[in-house]
Order: sequence, then structure tokens, then C-alpha cells
Amino acid sequence: MTEPKAARRVLVTGAAGYIGTQLVRRLVSEADVEFLVATDIRKPSVPEHPKLLVDVRDIRDPGLRNVLIANRIDTVVHLASVVTPPPGMSREEMYSIDVGGTKNVLDAALSAAARRLVVSSSGAAYGYHPDNPEWIDEDAPLRGNESFAYSHHKRLVEEMLAEARRQHPELVQLIFRFCTILGPSVNNQISALFEGRFVLGVAGSAAPFVFIWDEDVVEVLVRALWWPRSGIFNVAGDGALPLPAIARRIGKPYVAVPRWLLEAALAVLHKLRLSQYGPEQVDFLAYRPVLANRRLKEEFGYTPRFTSEQAFDLYWQARQRQRS
Repeated sequence: MTEPKAARRVLVTGAAGYIGTQLVRRLVSEADVEFLVATDIRKPSVPEHPKLLVDVRDIRDPGLRNVLIANRIDTVVHLASVVTPPPGMSREEMYSIDVGGTKNVLDAALSAAARRLVVSSSGAAYGYHPDNPEWIDEDAPLRGNESFAYSHHKRLVEEMLAEARRQHPELVQLIFRFCTILGPSVNNQISALFEGRFVLGVAGSAAPFVFIWDEDVVEVLVRALWWPRSGIFNVAGDGALPLPAIARRIGKPYVAVPRWLLEAALAVLHKLRLSQYGPEQVDFLAYRPVLANRRLKEEFGYTPRFTSEQAFDLYWQARQRQRS
């Protein structure tokens, strides 16, 4: 049960990102959001609004604390992270943004006496392992693979947040472990799997995917502004789609490559700088953490509007319209 809708003064990090932009556009229309700060290293593409302040800065900037204090922010929605690193970005830089930046956001929230921190995490925090359960729930250990920066950093961030909950229980934390997010214009390393002439997989692995539609993601984040207590929730549509089923759905051949061959090919391509991904990406494809959404529905009280199948179909239909 959510608490009564007391007005919120909100700061959103990662406001220029795919979900951040949609969330900011939604929040300025929420009567119970009194004031909104949209911050990102890039200027968000959002219309001007009397209750919106656009703040261009790096999340590692110590001055973030002053922004929260000056604008009397009571709720921070932290979306910023490095999902697909640009060419040439080092592992150290990614760590500095993902983990160091989150620490700066957390410290700023505590210094400003904010009451609520909403964090976009990922199913990647569970890690990509052959012994992952068929359906993974929020009690599963976080084993984000050290070989895969995004997965490892999400794990480290969540460990940091867990320690903060012990030391600062007065700060309500809502952590959402999102599955693969799809929308009409999403473009990432997962959507790239479906764009070629065939769908590539790992021999012996069905690689089941769970999907969530972008509008469901935004709705979850909005409702989190008034959730009364700390909580951790997987966010995924009902059901899962294995890669071979996805290939059939979009009318493309499914090509299952032996693991050793795929690892060797990625190692060569990465060494020649023809691919930013190395052999560690094989685990990412072979051992998907398939997120159970029972707690999201029964405890948080939100049932996604679209199943994994429906979200994928909506995405693919949008892609086809864009090409025509």
C-alpha cells in the first residue's frame, strides 16, 4: 500500500537517457510533484516548464549536494549509469561513474536530508552463471560477474546501498532490478541481437529473455515516489522468450554457435578493436538471469501492462514501421 500523495520535490539523475527523458516529461505533468531537477552530463531533451530546472553536471560532481539543498529536494531518482560504454572508455572510468557516481549521489541525498532514494538497478546484479535458478527472485545472492563491468558495478552499487540502509534507515530506499527494457526507439546491445540477418545464440543455451515495456518502467518509478518503506523489486513482464522463439517470431534464422568458437571470435575481434565486446560476453548471452516478478505484483502492487511476449511484439512492430 502506497502512502498518501504528499507533494514531492524530486531530482532525477540520468535525465537525458532513454528512460530519464520519459520520466521527466511524465513528472512535470504530475500534480503532486511540486518541483523537479533534471540532471545529466548532457542537456536533457525536455520542454521548458515552470517547475523544472535543468542541471547539466556529472554525477560525480561534489556540487550535486548543493543542488539538492538549494532546491529542498526530498526525493532522488538515480538512473545514471554506463550501460553501453563508448569506444575507448576504460574500466576505471566506468567504475568511477557507476560506483563513485552513485556514492556521490547517496552522500548528497544524506547531506541534504532527503527522505527517499529510488535507484535503477538491473537483473545483471545477479550475474550470468550456469547455476542461476530457472526463475530468480530478490532473495538470490548478488553475484555480478567481475569480467562484465556493468554486471559487477551493479552488484557493488547494491552492496553499498545495503550498507547505507543499515547505517541510515531514515532514508527510504527503493531499488528496482530491471530486466531488458524495450520501447519504440530503444537501441542497445540486446536490441542489436535482433537487427541482423539472423539471430545469434550459444549452442546448448536457450537464453530466455524477460522484457519490460518502457511505459511500465516509467509507471513503476512514478509510483515509487510515494512508496512508504524501503524495498527491492525485480521489474519484468510475465513470461520469458527464449532466443530461438524470438527468431521464429521475427522470421529470421537462429544460428547457435559453439561456445568455444564464439569466445575465440570475440577475442580476436576485440583485440583488433573491431568489437568493444570480448569473450566475457558469451556468459551474458548464455546464462540469462530470468527475473521473477511476484513481489512486484503482490507487494509493490504493480502488474506490468504487457507481458514479455507483448513487449517484444510492440518493439518489433515499431521497428518495422520505422523501416517502412
